[in-house]
Amino acid sequence: MKDTKAFGPLLQGLGPDEAARLSDRYVPASVQNTFWGVLPSRSDRPVLTIESGESIVIDTVSHEGIMPDQGSDPITYFGAYGLDRSELLDDTVAIPACKTRNMTDGSHVITGPIEVVGARPGDLLMVTVEKLERRAPYGVISTRHGRGVMTDTALEGDYGTLCKVISVHGEAYGQLVPEGMDFHDQALDNCSYPSFPLHPFIGIMGVAPDTDAHLCSIPPYDFGGNIDVNDMTEGSVLFLPIQVEGAKFFVGDPHYAQGDGEVSLTALEAPLRATLTLSVIPQQQADALFGERKGPFGYAHGRLLALGLHEDLDEALRRSVDYSVSLLSSLFHLPAKVIYLYLSAAADFDVSQAVDLVRGVHSRILLSHFEGSAAQDFVNFVTETMR
Repeated sequence: MKDTKAFGPLLQGLGPDEAARLSDRYVPASVQNTFWGVLPSRSDRPVLTIESGESIVIDTVSHEGIMPDQGSDPITYFGAYGLDRSELLDDTVAIPACKTRNMTDGSHVITGPIEVVGARPGDLLMVTVEKLERRAPYGVISTRHGRGVMTDTALEGDYGTLCKVISVHGEAYGQLVPEGMDFHDQALDNCSYPSFPLHPFIGIMGVAPDTDAHLCSIPPYDFGGNIDVNDMTEGSVLFLPIQVEGAKFFVGDPHYAQGDGEVSLTALEAPLRATLTLSVIPQQQADALFGERKGPFGYAHGRLLALGLHEDLDEALRRSVDYSVSLLSSLFHLPAKVIYLYLSAAADFDVSQAVDLVRGVHSRILLSHFEGSAAQDFVNFVTETMR
């Protein structure tokens, strides 16, 4: 049964008493703790320092509703859908009021960086996604600037829609809101626009690159960034090759849902509060387990995910296959040619996104196919490190 009342609370930043209970492990998405359109560099001062294996609670803000082509005024933008100021996050309002971005910068709001004591170049940062909480009962889906996959067609343009979080049989769903309809309008109960289940994840997770430059937030990189892999839901693990002392981890681009490909340009962009555990895997141990690390990779819900990144989608696929062969060969001590044939028969390769300048493809490989001690050793390693 569909219930189109707003489903879920508005999670403002934690107050001092609530934050204190987290023992200084809470990072609000304040003006001071965020970048807009660019990523942290090696020279940026950390907003928090933790030990390896510790957990943090970190707030993220969506860029949708604050962009210049949307007026840089979320009160007016969301007000057009019937949402008043009391229904908006304070940090969503504060960031465009206090920050500016260059036209060549990206769009995303980035929270961080977080320093992890003892992390060194060559090590791996293991990011465990413990919990993701929706901070608002709505988000936005859009296309703009000819950046979707359907350029040079009638679908190209600058437009979008509000998407309301509703309850369907007690589960959170996204409900597209027709243009001109008020967010609170009960006529939404009989709306023919589609609704779909939510699977929240953070699109941008990364470590600082070995440069003083503030790189654009749009493309994914070999140190992470805008990888937009929708498997990174609660219970997943992302591995990031560390580039600089302290790792300097950052997050951004929160989603409530995204289809593989993210074809129009954005998915359901909406703010999240994330509980993450950051653990350093020393280089010697990482070498023994995984061999050469060619970029980010993950483990999600029983599947190994190897990312391939390139401006050309065909080359991104080749790189994902190559990385999959490399990781599996190292983990399970099997010949590369055996792995290559196995991948063709039993693994999936999916387009993470095709719209972020650098395209992404990731494998989905069920580790249950690799019975025996080696496969179990890896699962045990991940499970033990997650505790």
